[in-house]
Amino acid sequence: MKKQFLVLAALAAVSTQSFAQQPDVKGWHLKDKQTDNLNGISVQKAYEFLKGKTAIPVIVAVIDSGIDTAHEDLKPILWRNKKEIAGNGKDDDKNGYVDDVFGWNFLGKADGTNLKKCTAEQTRVYHAHKAKYEGKTIDTTKLTASQKREYADWKRAEANIVPSTETASEVPMIEQLYKNLSRVDSVIQASWGKKTYTVDELNAFNPTDATAQKAKKAYSQMMTMMQQEGTTSNTSFIPELGDYLQSKKDALIAKDSVPVNYRALYVGDDYNDFKKPYGNNDIMGPGAMHGTHVSGIIAAVRNNGLGMDGVADNVRIMTIRAVPDGDEYDKDIAKAIRYAVDNGAKVINMSFGKSFSPEKQLVDDAVAYAASKDVLIIHAAGNDGKNLDEDYNFPNPNFLNGKKAVNFITVGASSDETVTPGNKVADFSNYGKTQVDVFAPGTKIYSTLPGGNTYGNQQGTSMASPVVAGIAALVRSYYPKLSAVQVKEAILASCAPSAKEEAALQVNLPGSNPAEKVQAPLSTLSVTGGYVNAYEAVKYASTQKVATTAPKTPTKKK
Repeated sequence: MKKQFLVLAALAAVSTQSFAQQPDVKGWHLKDKQTDNLNGISVQKAYEFLKGKTAIPVIVAVIDSGIDTAHEDLKPILWRNKKEIAGNGKDDDKNGYVDDVFGWNFLGKADGTNLKKCTAEQTRVYHAHKAKYEGKTIDTTKLTASQKREYADWKRAEANIVPSTETASEVPMIEQLYKNLSRVDSVIQASWGKKTYTVDELNAFNPTDATAQKAKKAYSQMMTMMQQEGTTSNTSFIPELGDYLQSKKDALIAKDSVPVNYRALYVGDDYNDFKKPYGNNDIMGPGAMHGTHVSGIIAAVRNNGLGMDGVADNVRIMTIRAVPDGDEYDKDIAKAIRYAVDNGAKVINMSFGKSFSPEKQLVDDAVAYAASKDVLIIHAAGNDGKNLDEDYNFPNPNFLNGKKAVNFITVGASSDETVTPGNKVADFSNYGKTQVDVFAPGTKIYSTLPGGNTYGNQQGTSMASPVVAGIAALVRSYYPKLSAVQVKEAILASCAPSAKEEAALQVNLPGSNPAEKVQAPLSTLSVTGGYVNAYEAVKYASTQKVATTAPKTPTKKK
């Protein structure tokens, strides 16, 4: 799972000494352009349009890092497997998963052991086939199609595994930042007698001794420099920064060091056996930050006076843990998709991605299986600022057999100039005229965080994807007879701007140097050339006729 971490922004801020805070526009992604002057998804207008219509509950599967199931804004909307008796140690519904009351964790053992981190897929691919290909002349004309793909992947991994000079220069700076932050944090904790605190709480704290005062000032400056919100806690951010630093260090030695097989240690399954069940029912796991935030965006209880509102109001979140820190495994994702489908999910959110997919056929088969069962999949485009028409991001809807999944939406991250001055599209977002379907709000998104009653901002296409998943759930809830393909049509067709608007709408090109101010028409960055809008989607859905035939996407039984 690739997280959008603002260390690079922080390093740039150090060099310019520019510590400007972003404005507080909490919940801007739900707002309306006309009434609020914010480029959100017009949720309130959508509900006004739907007033008086009957809705049915929709199950949305969140395949992610885990969810805080005790959170005040999520606990009421969690999916529950009614066929399973909690805590009896039996597989009551005979689906192969013992006590899967709220979902399943594919990253652990039956004894409760859990996988938290793993290596990059690029590193795994490179070392898996190094002995076979390194220094050897390969006649590709004699290879089968699958062998050609394996060799091409290995050559691409070999070319990219050498760390860039940028990465090498980043590590000392990030390491110094991490050490400084950890040092002043320990001083603050000792002076205050408080282990966990947020930036806002620290700003209100008045230490009496000079050393603690200096520590407070230094900590606040560093957090401002890294554009962290007032709700960010020391016990969540500092470990994340440490993990990010370690990932950079790992990249420096990736070519020469065989990666640790964390999966064998913490999951222990036979990776080549796709049929045998594995995992446990610990759906929160050791790192639920990402999945908790994603789930709140989709369906945190609306209008309850707590924290924030989700997009959809009649949803049950099915929690499937399959995404560790690092690159997820294709087998886990394929199993997670099939689990979601078999247990009644109608929408699946997948806020993760990677540049290599050695077992892509497993995932293709699972996506096709979801299509055959009328399930819509929403996937984040990724945070590398690259053109996916020319580069790689997996999973994707492009099957190895040349066909394309009809039930798949790829989402880039949009913004608003009030939120990120000068940017209507997030500068980190991947894009592509043929490979990214649409853009949705993905910067400074306020949602649920682990801690029971904690909330805060995060950003990334990981946040844009659940915005679209929420809209999809909203449409499926109020127009349940529409197929997954029709719901996709409602979302995409309703967001495309008119030809006149399309020609005029120029945005900063993601991934380009901000100083150069490179711009491009929004119409060239995605299939639709527009932003999602909940109101327009439900309005469009209301005009669609009920499909008479199911989509004919081939599936392969497993």
